[in-house]
Amino acid sequence: MTIAATPIASVPPLAARTLAVGGSPVRDILAVTARPEVINFAGGLPAPELFDRDGVAAAFRHVLEETPGRALQYATTEGEPVLRERLAQRMSVRGLPTDADDLLVTTGSQQGLSLLATALVDAGDTVLVEEPCYLAALQVFGLAGARIVAVPGDADGPDPAALAELVVRERPKLLYTVPTFQNPTGRTLPAERRAALAAVAARHGLWIIEDDPYGELRYDGERVPWIAAHPDARDRTVLLGSFSKVMAPGLRLGWLRAPVELRRACAVAKQAADLHTPTVNQLAAARYLAVSDLDAHVTRVAAVYRERRDAMLAGLPDALPEGTVWDRPEGGMFLWARLPETYDTSALLPKVVREDVAYVPGAPFYAGEPDRSTLRLCFVTQTPEEIAEGLRRLGRGLGGGGLRGV
Repeated sequence: MTIAATPIASVPPLAARTLAVGGSPVRDILAVTARPEVINFAGGLPAPELFDRDGVAAAFRHVLEETPGRALQYATTEGEPVLRERLAQRMSVRGLPTDADDLLVTTGSQQGLSLLATALVDAGDTVLVEEPCYLAALQVFGLAGARIVAVPGDADGPDPAALAELVVRERPKLLYTVPTFQNPTGRTLPAERRAALAAVAARHGLWIIEDDPYGELRYDGERVPWIAAHPDARDRTVLLGSFSKVMAPGLRLGWLRAPVELRRACAVAKQAADLHTPTVNQLAAARYLAVSDLDAHVTRVAAVYRERRDAMLAGLPDALPEGTVWDRPEGGMFLWARLPETYDTSALLPKVVREDVAYVPGAPFYAGEPDRSTLRLCFVTQTPEEIAEGLRRLGRGLGGGGLRGV
């Protein structure tokens, strides 16, 4: 007797929001360029050889040996009190008075952004962003069904006058910004620009999400205070932070600082998402902060990253076409370049990858009309020697024509 095969069920219709928002071009590029021979300037990956493996391992050993029942147990949604206390102390020392109860621990700062979108944004709401903007923020707001509007700006960031006009016209829910060593451009908003944006927020009742994953990675110049510390903005700014760039991204530890009502709404959203961030990771991070010198570790990492930034800056004139412009970031992980307008960096990428090197085209970082001649380079993952070789390959890949439509 022949048994008929059971038909395979079709996938239920996907939610409209998943169809409207595509995947991450950065992740797609990393998947394509995963071959070991590729020098990959596309990812935003900290250098793994600089992780404090011994310090982090010792912290995990301590919590697992001394408090295993607590470390391996469920925890509160808001986060471990000892970690929140130490985070609050670090923020207070840096000019933003903070109590432990002001903070919600998140599974990476990316989750913090998602929780805020869940708590604040209804389908059809307007969200204002920088231009260009952190790609994953565009994904988060897109999945929430937001109408995303870019604020015109210049080399110093969003233009305050243009922001004020958009607030009056669009009645947005919030403004999202990465004011220090921005992803993708590497730019830092000067103190005067931050004060002007804070004044607009106070005058028009605008909420600001200030994302600061890179702020401790400073190589030149003086630290610029958070927008959240400005008197005009401190009652209407949510500050996001992360250990990913200063300790290790695999820990998936971030936090948000927000007024109590909004923080509680985010906690409810987090309960529905993951109940709480892994307890053992939180306790290990708290232990690390108690017995290790994180600031000294960051100083050591920054010295290496500074050398790698300088190596990339030194090689760019020979690698990029004549007429290309770029800035010198004072910190962070990224460098942004604008090629002559005849170049389309998305169209050129397959040709460049054939040279065993990769970058991220600039177009996906735009909420509005993209500048297709732009690209992002990450300079922290490779050694200066690897950067020099990667830039030689990049020069070969970009040579011989980048005309749109080629």
